[in-house]
Amino acid sequence: MTESCDVAIIGAGLVGASLALALAPSGLSVALVEPRASEAPSANWDSRIYAVSPGSAAFLTRVGAWQGMDSARVARVETMRIFGDASLVSANMEFNAYDAGLRELAFIAESGRMQAALWQCLDQAAHVTRYCPAVCVALSQHVDATDIVLNSGVTLRAKLVVGADGAQSWVREQAGIKAHTHAYAQCGVVANFACALPHHDTAYQWFRADGVLALLPLPGNRVSMVWSTSDAHAQVLMALDAAALAQRVSEASHAVMGALEVITPVAAFPLQLQRVEALVKPRLALVGDAAHNVHPLAGQGVNLGFRDARELAAVLCDRGAQHDCGDYVLLRRYERARREDVLSMQLVTDGLQKLFASNAVWLSRARNLGVRLMENQPMLKNLLMKHAIA
Repeated sequence: MTESCDVAIIGAGLVGASLALALAPSGLSVALVEPRASEAPSANWDSRIYAVSPGSAAFLTRVGAWQGMDSARVARVETMRIFGDASLVSANMEFNAYDAGLRELAFIAESGRMQAALWQCLDQAAHVTRYCPAVCVALSQHVDATDIVLNSGVTLRAKLVVGADGAQSWVREQAGIKAHTHAYAQCGVVANFACALPHHDTAYQWFRADGVLALLPLPGNRVSMVWSTSDAHAQVLMALDAAALAQRVSEASHAVMGALEVITPVAAFPLQLQRVEALVKPRLALVGDAAHNVHPLAGQGVNLGFRDARELAAVLCDRGAQHDCGDYVLLRRYERARREDVLSMQLVTDGLQKLFASNAVWLSRARNLGVRLMENQPMLKNLLMKHAIA
């Protein structure tokens, strides 16, 4: 059985689902393929959280999903305090939303609840047909269409295929787009904690000898931890019982939140930098983790993906007399629009990771002096903030 559509999006995670919804004004029919059904969120806190930029929140509002989020489960970041690793040089920096004329720097939201909100919107999206659970087994490209064969036997014939299927993208591999991956030999260790002291809507980040530790505010007296650290240290953290882990994190964060109590299971995921040789080919485009991976120390991975979805949807909605949504010249507009943003974030996060991973004494002094100097440059700080909130 062959079914035709204008756009086939492979992967219905946060980025793929938001792109499908954003294409509503385009007049294009969308097929959304996903191997796993979305689960209803439980009352427990999700270990995987994201710092969602105001720009991304505005995008999710436009597609109808953000207003479906439970506001009691979303926290605002109004201040961010960053600390260097030096004992000889006082190195710290503060970003404040009020100083930049902003309401907030970011929102902290749970992955599962954002996913559920997007899928609720998809239930009402007449232009989207979901194939779930479904697995892609073959891709063949033709002059005027691309065929995707599903394990159900259905063949989707699409004018444009979008790979939103993650860092190990099947679509990218089938299309022959090479990806260059650099493993950092690090893991991001995550867990949520109840804390004795209020966080005052402040996010904290420490550049330490054993990695980058971040505590992000959750609603109430709760925080979410992301500790980007070596594989060996990650194994040590994962092996600790709840009380010992809470004590270790409290000590590493100088007890800024007082006593901590673990409220979610600890988890870890490998960290890597991944660059792809192209974001588009004729009748094919990549978005989200299929298009790029960055170190999480800037908290911008998911926002890069949302900006991909936002830009690709804008290109397709504004295509004018160009009726072929898979036309390579049209898709190149998307690639050109995204290259600078993606490359700059990759360079910044990779550079910071290398800078603070070094144990060289002279480099430690230099980088911490840089943090101190940055604190005294309000115009530069505001430029960084405006890029981060986009």
